[in-house]
Amino acid sequence: MREHLVDTVKRGFGNSDDWALVIGDLMLDRYLWGDVERISPEAPVPVVLIKNETECAGGAANVAANLAGLKIATRLVGFIGDDDNGIRLQRAIIEMGVDAGGLVKAAHHPTIAKVRILGGHQQMMRLDREERAQYSDADMQRLLAALKRQLEARPSIIVLSDYAKGVLTAELCQTVIQAARKYNIPVLVDPKGREYAKYAGATALTPNKRETAEACNVDARDNDALLAAAERLRAELKLDFLAVTRSEEGVSLIENGHALHIPATARQVFDVSGAGDTVIATLAAGLIAGLNREQALHLANLAAGVVVGKVGTVPISYEELLRELTVEDSTRQADKVCVLDALLERVAAWRVSGDKIVFTNGCFDLLHAGHVTYLEGARKLGDRLIVGLNTDRSVSALKGPNRPVIHEADRARVMAALESVDAVVLFDEDTPLELIRAIRPDVLAKGSDYSEDQVVGGSDVKSWGGRIALVELVPGRSTSNIIGKLAG
Repeated sequence: MREHLVDTVKRGFGNSDDWALVIGDLMLDRYLWGDVERISPEAPVPVVLIKNETECAGGAANVAANLAGLKIATRLVGFIGDDDNGIRLQRAIIEMGVDAGGLVKAAHHPTIAKVRILGGHQQMMRLDREERAQYSDADMQRLLAALKRQLEARPSIIVLSDYAKGVLTAELCQTVIQAARKYNIPVLVDPKGREYAKYAGATALTPNKRETAEACNVDARDNDALLAAAERLRAELKLDFLAVTRSEEGVSLIENGHALHIPATARQVFDVSGAGDTVIATLAAGLIAGLNREQALHLANLAAGVVVGKVGTVPISYEELLRELTVEDSTRQADKVCVLDALLERVAAWRVSGDKIVFTNGCFDLLHAGHVTYLEGARKLGDRLIVGLNTDRSVSALKGPNRPVIHEADRARVMAALESVDAVVLFDEDTPLELIRAIRPDVLAKGSDYSEDQVVGGSDVKSWGGRIALVELVPGRSTSNIIGKLAG
């Protein structure tokens, strides 16, 4: 899966004709950065000595910024005010490469702006500027007209980014969703509030844990109740799937009565603002690229892990996501090498998911093309391939005192780097029989130079309903031949 994800990100997601439409509440995020050195003599509050000021596009515009950062052509529909903040927000949107042709100036509403004051990395205060009255009918009609023009251009995907500031009314949401259904365009929604009926018929919602609990009226601390209620919500709203972001617990993909949990990447969190924007934008990019939901959410989870390590609203970039994938792949490879107790926990989890377990074993000294081809063939027999690797003592007992050439830790690490291998476990016995009995694989694979009655553990595997598979070998490839050539 990882190689496919890396290739997808390297290509920049999608084709040149693909583009995303983002609709929602736009805002300007300003940051006043400074240091706190004393308490004010006028009141018991810290004095922040301002050193720097920055600003960026926030709200739905940050969703667009994330998509643009992932090299997705993006258009934006929403309100700005007829004011200086509106000019600055529009400029920021254009500078990040997003089409601002769908921006509409609201007659009596200022541009929504949030000013955050930070002392070091600590947010001291936030100042909001917005008009809480509803947008006028005339404003909404102009917005719907701008939206209709964008829908007629047939986007590849639509994102509704709801910050509960008045843009995504029930009428507008259903107008978008019904049009998208007609043209077979996916609609992803980052929801707000308790009333989710306006999102009915969308492709997916991406609420966080607290939002899901509030919408379903359940305790956020009860994961089982939360996930069960989320599935009922999905069915009630006729969604294809629900992606519940759960902070350090990762993301739960809920579809058709089944929940799949994608764990979070452990890292230090500085600021969670904008993380939800990154999740839905990366999910959208993944779906545009043809990834399945699990793969797209895996990327979204990684991207969110990057942005929460920064202070302020900062979108993900293509380069950052590619780097994170590379780091994750390296970490994942090392994690494949495990002791038996840890392996059995993984096997139990794989069985819950319905995965077919394949087991094979060997010395795999001086890994060569014959080994790689054999392991790829074994992997095709099921969903997970476990390799039992002889320890150095075990190899010496089988092959003689001059073997192995490569130390067991190095052999295990190289084996773990293979895409076909899901787990590597060392065993010190002369045969892997006890290991096979502990794992209870569905398929026991061995090279075609063996017959079924020669395969250690074969009768045990058959006793619990498994089978033996003999995998064809590449002729003329062996470690002994390589050693012979080196010695000659």
